[in-house]
Amino acid sequence: MSSDQATKALLQFHRGPTARAGADRMRLLAAIGEHGSITAAAKACGLSYKGAWDAVQALNNLFERPLVAAQTGGAKGGAASLTPAGEAALSAYGALETELARLVGRLDAAIGAAPETLDGLIWSLGMKTSARNALRGVVETVTEGAVNSEVTLRIAPDLAIVAVITRESVQDLGLAPGRTAVALIKSSSVILALGEEPLRTSARNQLAGTVARHERGAVNDEVVLDLGGGKTVTATITRESADALDLAVGQPARALIKASQVILAVD
Repeated sequence: MSSDQATKALLQFHRGPTARAGADRMRLLAAIGEHGSITAAAKACGLSYKGAWDAVQALNNLFERPLVAAQTGGAKGGAASLTPAGEAALSAYGALETELARLVGRLDAAIGAAPETLDGLIWSLGMKTSARNALRGVVETVTEGAVNSEVTLRIAPDLAIVAVITRESVQDLGLAPGRTAVALIKSSSVILALGEEPLRTSARNQLAGTVARHERGAVNDEVVLDLGGGKTVTATITRESADALDLAVGQPARALIKASQVILAVD
């Protein structure tokens, strides 16, 4: 079998349908450790600054502890460094990738002339979702109702998200206290409100934070709130709404999310 035809295995840390941390993101982690900034790391990896920043946010949200400590710095970006958890993840990935390479040759022999046997696996590992926000956490409580159940997911020591899903879904997913899960939230389902004080609203989730980034668009704007502890949430709002709120980086704000808009996923 030629080198072009040989099976190539790509290692990914995988949690649920969106929690992907593969070679591309590990290269970015390594570049951040080497260059000390997201801007320089993005350039080294052939990424846009926004693409690199989004990848960092995704990694920090999906791992139990943040992998990157970063500061926003306008168009040129700010300083960034790997946390101890980030260094450990990078080291573990390298060790596992080396071991995986040793097994690929044996896998080639097992696959033989029928590589289609791995199609399902490869599709699963590459699966993505349109939900902009993916927050990993641990189920804290499950309150059952006649039809729906309320699930509280602890995503940080002082931060939790509540989801309302059917009782059948709770059973199918095996949700119970202590179970790891990922909360998927579309950015269009996030409502923004300025200020530090809690609001009187029917939205079950009020996530307090500060405006970390505001990206202008032709029709819609993208706003990222820093929730603390390395966690962020992204909202997509109209330019008109953004202008009315007069958003500025550093402003205290709240992300309002209905519990029915939170989708839960498990490994």
